[in-house]
Amino acid sequence: MTEGLDVIIVDDDPGVCELTQAIVSRFYTWGKVIAFSDQEEATEYCLKRDIGVAIFIVDVYLGGASGFFFLDAIEERFPSAHSDAIIITGNASDDVVDMCIASDVNHLLEKPIKPYALQLAVRAIAEKYLKFAKKLFQDPDFARSISGI
Repeated sequence: MTEGLDVIIVDDDPGVCELTQAIVSRFYTWGKVIAFSDQEEATEYCLKRDIGVAIFIVDVYLGGASGFFFLDAIEERFPSAHSDAIIITGNASDDVVDMCIASDVNHLLEKPIKPYALQLAVRAIAEKYLKFAKKLFQDPDFARSISGI
């Protein structure tokens, strides 16, 4: 079982996975950083997780499939997968931007990824969970109302 907000990286290029994992591991301290170069393996891992919350860094093209299909495949287990995703691509065309907008993905980075851009995107997603957790700790009445949902 995970005890934090993990970052899950999915890219069909093992070198990109390794590099992205190394970049994120340098600054990310709120959970594990896990990388997959096989979309099916990543999907299986996600569907077996106890906690349905994570940050996703997903390549737009995963071999013969789409990173958006990966997010769709895990959406039942991770309801906020799309809004908690950073899509990466070698070519941020209008079509890719349109797919992000239609899929509720707010973060798109073009390869080669600039480490500071990746850090800011990951931090933006993590921040909403950090603020929510802080509110739970500071407001016991709010925490009780949430536990009743």
